[in-house]
Order: sequence, then structure tokens, then C-alpha cells
Amino acid sequence: MTLYCGVDFHSRRQTVCYCNSKDGEVKIKDLHHYEDDVRAFYEQFKNEQVIVGYETSGYARWFEQMLIELGIEVWVGDATEIARLGKRRQKNDRRDAEHILDLMLKDEFPKLYRQSEKSAEILRLLRQRHKLVKHAVMVKNSLRRILIETGLSFKEGLASKKGKQKLRDLKLPPLLATERDRWLELLVGIEKQIVELEQMLAAQANEDERVQRLLTHPGVGLLTALCIVHTLGDVTRFASVRKVAAYAGLEPMEHSSGERRRYGAISKAGSRLLRFLLGEAAHMAARSDDELKQFFRRLKPRCGTLKAIIATARKLLIRCFIMLRDEIDYAEFRRRGIETRSARVCT
Repeated sequence: MTLYCGVDFHSRRQTVCYCNSKDGEVKIKDLHHYEDDVRAFYEQFKNEQVIVGYETSGYARWFEQMLIELGIEVWVGDATEIARLGKRRQKNDRRDAEHILDLMLKDEFPKLYRQSEKSAEILRLLRQRHKLVKHAVMVKNSLRRILIETGLSFKEGLASKKGKQKLRDLKLPPLLATERDRWLELLVGIEKQIVELEQMLAAQANEDERVQRLLTHPGVGLLTALCIVHTLGDVTRFASVRKVAAYAGLEPMEHSSGERRRYGAISKAGSRLLRFLLGEAAHMAARSDDELKQFFRRLKPRCGTLKAIIATARKLLIRCFIMLRDEIDYAEFRRRGIETRSARVCT
């Protein structure tokens, strides 16, 4: 016997519509997250096989974690597709919960791929580092503003200890000196946190063969390899390379009609951090990989630098996907490509 629970989830409350496959009796329960014992409600079904389905939500992380701890299977659905399948004039929490339950019972629930707990933790660490780097850049810009206001020339970089010490030794007016000291103290603390996060990420990368395989590709660094591996997850779920590009938001949007073919900007769906890291890696790959260098130089005069980098990032992602799918390193990827081109010339 399986108990199906359709949940209309909100930040402060949820409506549960549930029934079991034995008698088909449908029950509805409203739970307030700050007043009711949500965990106790789901614990009463611990002796049964339970499946809980709800729309994807940014507030549901704690709820999903609680269900996993209780051994309950979780289905997270595409909110847009669920709304499209719900053909009704009236809309309220109970109707939404009933609709989700009905889709589950009919095996029409649009389930989304869910990352593993480990992948979610690594991606969280990557996002933390990315935010800290942005804060560090803001602090450095504030320090440079102080130097510009005082008209001082400072050629040393702010990344090294020597540069920071020289900046401390500069004679400034009392108010600006106090501001400089505060910014420098904040910068040192941020950089310390960044180093700690990078050490944690490096330890995770050393244990993962997939990450080590991607690191053999020119231009792909530790952060990019980790983000690709843990964002794509199980690469066998992608039917083609276009699906991978679309998942990362690097597929151009099409606006065609009749004989007219028109392609616009990329969709920008999926992980923004992945696209950013791929763009940074594309700059390096376009310098060190001969094929990508020719590809970039061919597109740059026609499309401009920005679009050429985006196209190079898309091609780099596809390469990494093939390496993960076929479980090969960069040298093997290059060898297969040369053999394929040679076979075409011979034929």
C-alpha cells in the first residue's frame, strides 16, 4: 500500500491532500508551520510507503530535508507545467493540493531532477565563495577610490600582503586613514574565508574522478569542473548535447515563422553561476586550445567578443559533457576527434 500526499506548499503553511492506494479515501489537512507539529503529522505514516509531491519552492529546503530524514520519497514538480495541466476556473490552496494529488495518482506529475545532498552542499560552497569574491572586489574598489580622492599614486596590488602593508603605511588624513583601516580589516577577513572555502572545495575535487577528468581540459579550473559535475549530475539523463546547452541556459532562443529563421539571445535558464564560470573558462580555453582558439577568432569579427565568448563557453560545456558521458580525459577526446575527421577525409 502506498500513501500519496499532494502538498500545496507556502512559506508559512501548507495544505496536504492525501490518500492511500488501498481504499482511495481522500483526506485534507491544513498545517501551519509555526503553530502545528508538521514533523509529527508525517511521522504517523512511518510504517507505510509514502510519496510526497509539491511544486518547487525556494522555501521548501527544510521540508524536503525533514521528509528525507523520515524515509519519505519526495517528488518536486515543475510549477509551470503543473499550472498548465490544471484546467480550472477556481484556484485556492485546497484545489491546488487536490490537483497535485490527482497528477500523482494518474502518473502525470512533472517531476524535476533533484541533486544529491552532496552536490547541493558543494554548489552552496561555490555560491558562498562567489559572493565573497564579489564583496572583496567592492572593498578593493572602495580602497582605490580613497587613493583617487587623495591624488596618491599606488602601483602595488591589493592581493598581496606587501601591497596591503604599503597601503597601511601611506599618510592620509585622519578620517580617510580610519576608513582605509576598516576596509583593509574587512578585506583580510573576506580573503581568509575565501581561502578556507577553496581548501574545502579542493578536498572534494581530489576525491572525485569526474572532476579530475575535466581538469585535464585546457582552461577548465577547479571551480568550473566542480560546478559542471555537480550541476549536471547524472549526465545520462541528457538525450543530446543540445539538451545540455539548454539546461545551462546557453541555447539561443528561436523566433521563427514560415520561411523566416530568427535566433535571439541565449535563454539564460538554469544556473547563473555555471554560465559565469564557463565564460571565465572560455577566455582561458580560447588561448590554450587550438580548435577553440580558431573558433573564437572566426566568430569575433562577425559577432563581437561577447557573443564569441558565449559560443565558446557553449562548445566548452559540450566538450565537458562528452568527457563525462564517455568517461574519457582530454587526450582521449582529442584523439577521437582527430580519428573522426580523418575518417571523413578518407571517405
